[in-house]
Amino acid sequence: MKLKINARTSEYIAKGFIWGAAMSVMIVLVAIIVYILVKGLPVINFSFLTTNPYNMGRSGGIASTIVGTIYITVVAIIIAVPFGIGTAFYLAEYTQENIITRIIRFSAESLAGIPSIIYGLFGYIFFVMYMGMGWSILAGGLTLAFMILPTIIRTSEEAIRAVPHIYREVSFSLGGTKWQTIIKTVFPSAIQGIVNGIILSIGRCIAETAAVIFTAGSVLSMPGSLFDSTRTMAVHFYILASEGISMDNAYGTAALLIIIIFLINVIVNALVNRFISKSK
Repeated sequence: MKLKINARTSEYIAKGFIWGAAMSVMIVLVAIIVYILVKGLPVINFSFLTTNPYNMGRSGGIASTIVGTIYITVVAIIIAVPFGIGTAFYLAEYTQENIITRIIRFSAESLAGIPSIIYGLFGYIFFVMYMGMGWSILAGGLTLAFMILPTIIRTSEEAIRAVPHIYREVSFSLGGTKWQTIIKTVFPSAIQGIVNGIILSIGRCIAETAAVIFTAGSVLSMPGSLFDSTRTMAVHFYILASEGISMDNAYGTAALLIIIIFLINVIVNALVNRFISKSK
């Protein structure tokens, strides 16, 4: 005997399942964040933020790791963003679907699926050894730039293609050139999606460990130039936790990572929304 379920009941069941799945993910995420913040926030103070770690990270703060994280992330973003956005505009605006565009997309998708440890090995062999950069901020930033490039390309292209075609037609009808249409019409309309991809890339740079250890090293001292080795916050947390050196400092570092990523999302989105409101 078959059990008959009417359309309204099946819709309620589907909604309940979807809502339950979404809430389950949210609860797990909030639980992880709350646990880390409860453990880590008591450790964070002015001394923790302004002093360098010493005694293998068992004592002191994380000032040098904060600076190292900023340097490596900035180097990666400065290199990857122009190439990523430029490639996305080329694929979406300047060419038709052909063998070249398919190769570029396939390459980007393949690069996105490569494990970070492979990027680290590549960066170590090419930048550290072959190019003679040694374990340095520059080698780590270049490696991370390769890692985040596929993300920026894919998210930017999707954002550009989501802009209604009528916007372009109106711009052309008013005498705008291709470049003027892109700069004054397409880019402002797609900037929200482009920035979201950049934020994801920044988060990946800040949280990366394997590729950074192979290319930037794990020196605790304050870096003085792009050719100095450094230890990022994520690497510092990994070493402290995995080797049991200091769980208190590890939780403090993890809590600060969460806070930094949250602030980056809030600040960047606020700036983008302000830019969008002014451009309208």
